[in-house]
Amino acid sequence: MARIAGVNLPTNKRVLIALQYIHGIGPKIAQDIVDKVNLTPERRVSQLTDAEVLQIREIIDRDYMVEGDLRRDVQLNIKRLMDLGCYRGLRHRKGLPVRGQRTHTNARTRKGPAKAIAGKKKAT
Repeated sequence: MARIAGVNLPTNKRVLIALQYIHGIGPKIAQDIVDKVNLTPERRVSQLTDAEVLQIREIIDRDYMVEGDLRRDVQLNIKRLMDLGCYRGLRHRKGLPVRGQRTHTNARTRKGPAKAIAGKKKAT
């Protein structure tokens, strides 16, 4: 079992797909890593040698911000916006959509489950 950046990669998947289990690595970066190590696209994680796993680990550590460091960086960016008191920061603070989506209807992911309004009855 290959363990890279604190994540156990699934052994029966192709390397290109398994690398995407690491937070911060998507299809493009995974393809770049596979190209740098000179692996064929059909190779599975279980077929990798220890040297190849080490090479992948070194490339990720050297060139990319992943997992804990990336999560911490994103949280610090959000905290900075909230401390500034800018519009985006206020939206984060209130738990509302940040990127201009409507909130009259929808936005249930950010706002949470709908709350009943006291005293309002259905018109029959």
